[in-house]
Amino acid sequence: MDPLSVLRDFTMRGELDKIVRVNDEFRFGSSYSFPCSIETAYRSKQGTRYTLETLVFFIKNPNQRQIDYMQSARAHGVPIVTLPDRKPLLEYLQGLVSSNDAIDFLAITPASKSAEAANRRPASMEEYRPEDSSVALYSSGRDGEGHGGDDAGAMEGDFDQTLHLMSLIRAAERPLRDRETLLEAKHRDFHSVMVQATHREAERIRLESQQRKDGLIAKRVMGNDDRVSGYGDDLNFDSGSKPKMLKGGSIGEGVPIILVPSAFQTLITIYNVKEFLEDGVFIPTDVKAKQMQGPKPDCITVQKKFSRDRVVAAYEVRDKPSALKRDDWDRVVAVFVLGKEWQFKDWPFKDHVEIFNKVIGFYMRFEDDSVESAKTVKQWNVKIITISKNKRHQDRAAALEVWDRLEEFVRSRSRSHM
Repeated sequence: MDPLSVLRDFTMRGELDKIVRVNDEFRFGSSYSFPCSIETAYRSKQGTRYTLETLVFFIKNPNQRQIDYMQSARAHGVPIVTLPDRKPLLEYLQGLVSSNDAIDFLAITPASKSAEAANRRPASMEEYRPEDSSVALYSSGRDGEGHGGDDAGAMEGDFDQTLHLMSLIRAAERPLRDRETLLEAKHRDFHSVMVQATHREAERIRLESQQRKDGLIAKRVMGNDDRVSGYGDDLNFDSGSKPKMLKGGSIGEGVPIILVPSAFQTLITIYNVKEFLEDGVFIPTDVKAKQMQGPKPDCITVQKKFSRDRVVAAYEVRDKPSALKRDDWDRVVAVFVLGKEWQFKDWPFKDHVEIFNKVIGFYMRFEDDSVESAKTVKQWNVKIITISKNKRHQDRAAALEVWDRLEEFVRSRSRSHM
């Protein structure tokens, strides 16, 4: 006798009111009686079996919202039916489906079957057979009446034997693999992967060391100007030593130069370029100028500090093109444009086409600026970088875009001169 099938039968006949709890058992009318805590054949998606107490409470409250049902079950001290199991369980108990994958009658142990048959079934109880013919249920009394005692006894013996065989099979089962063995890869050698990772790390360290050296060279290239900012005094330079220069040719010898406008009406100046390019944060020029102590620097050094490969690249930033020497112009790789023609006065190029073929241009604007403000710039071969007036968390993406464009331009310019 299976409590799940009995509960389903009473549900389909609309006789749930005849299911009464007496002490620690449920009585289904005058025909069946089961312990409240008996496990049924319905298995949850978590792998555990629902008890009869859980299913009876659920089917008597089928229309409650999950949160209300959980609170009510908790108040009565009854385990709940989980949300993923509610719909398929309800459809089965109401007879909308004949079965589902969560039902496993064979997994109920023979001991529980025999104990239930011996202790919980009254002598007057009639035989109960569910619609599923694969489940063999038997009569508990009156052999020879109704369906025949010999057939019932034979079916009972076959059913118990099947359960016994299934229990033996399950007891002999052994897991072939676990989470530890899944991680093992037999007949495979990952030494080459470790070697490649080691070489990559060594290359990264070498590049970082080279880029730090570039930063030191950048300071020496600036000369002995006391107003240079961007590095501390702990670098221990020998002022009498001759500065070493990077090997160049395609972009001139020395550290690359970025030019910015000296006018305050542009977004990027020598005051705030370091915070924008190194930290990815835009600070208005007037705010940064008030924070700065001492006179305005003629030249600063910026480094690319945030990148996936963690390689640090050094650049000089200047705002006085007139102070550049002829050799210095070979090192100019980028310019932040103001959008005015007079910015390029006295530049050693004949027109804008030549300028932006040899130098990459950037124009910074706020996202809500008028289109007219960039009307002239759109005629030039420059990249327009847009930032927000208030959303500072977006500045980093804009700074990364500048670095990506700049590095791509420097690489292409170097290849074109090879």
